[in-house]
Amino acid sequence: MEKIFKNMSLLSASIVLVILIGIFFTLFLSSKQAMDEFGLSFVTNPAWQTEVALNPKEAKNVVVDEYSLFPDEEPTKTIYGGLVPIVGTILSTLIALVFALPIAMGIAVFLAEIAPKNVSHVVGIAIELLAAIPSIIFGMWGLFYFAPIIQKIVGGYQVSLLTAGLVLGIMILPFMAAITRDSMKTTPDILKESAYALGATKFEVIKDVIFPYSKVGIIGSIILALGRALGETMAVAFLIGSVFELPKAINSPTISIPVALANNFGEATGLGASSLFYLAFLLFLISFIVISIAKFYFLKKVKK
Repeated sequence: MEKIFKNMSLLSASIVLVILIGIFFTLFLSSKQAMDEFGLSFVTNPAWQTEVALNPKEAKNVVVDEYSLFPDEEPTKTIYGGLVPIVGTILSTLIALVFALPIAMGIAVFLAEIAPKNVSHVVGIAIELLAAIPSIIFGMWGLFYFAPIIQKIVGGYQVSLLTAGLVLGIMILPFMAAITRDSMKTTPDILKESAYALGATKFEVIKDVIFPYSKVGIIGSIILALGRALGETMAVAFLIGSVFELPKAINSPTISIPVALANNFGEATGLGASSLFYLAFLLFLISFIVISIAKFYFLKKVKK
């Protein structure tokens, strides 16, 4: 029985690795055409689906159709660049984290250490229900009710990088608050009571005992929220504006990688479809690198 249990566990763990490797190679092979065409300049190019003139060497190989209505027309090609969605993804995620992190920590401290048990129970359930709301509901609420308020306060456009980032922050807030609260509750009572016995105030116990003890859980909650923010699609599609332009200000519209993929895959073919796979491959790498750094650097540092 023990051998079966061991083999089943090994099989389950192996399936995760196989799926991860499968996704990597699928994205890599599908984006190979765009990689060969644009190389690393794809990452720094802000133009998307833009017609440009061929260079003289490429133009020599173009055969002009003898029946063409415009035989003297300069030959062109379509280029794709991923800078705008990459910048949009990173900035909207940063705005979400900056907005959600202090509020989530405040909620977690209140629920774990300050609120009476009955209040903590009710508010805790409300926080967990907030995490269960589908993202499209957040998008619709943000578009029709939240965006006009943000526009009145900061000006600019209703659909913008700021609006998308703030709603994204509201969406990841319950994950961070719930996991941080549960992590704080694991602090042994004897540690807190010893600190109180030495004359520490509640603030000092939270700052010097509970936070250091639950650091691993807090960082884990941030990593989980980061992964959700990087890949969120529906709510951001409603709110970010979906235009391939670098944001001139925080209240300007732009686009993120998940939104670019959702909006354009239905009609894309050939090099355009491969460029979208290239964007997906970059999002995969960004998520993998950011979460790996957090996992292996910060958590390892905390455990020491």
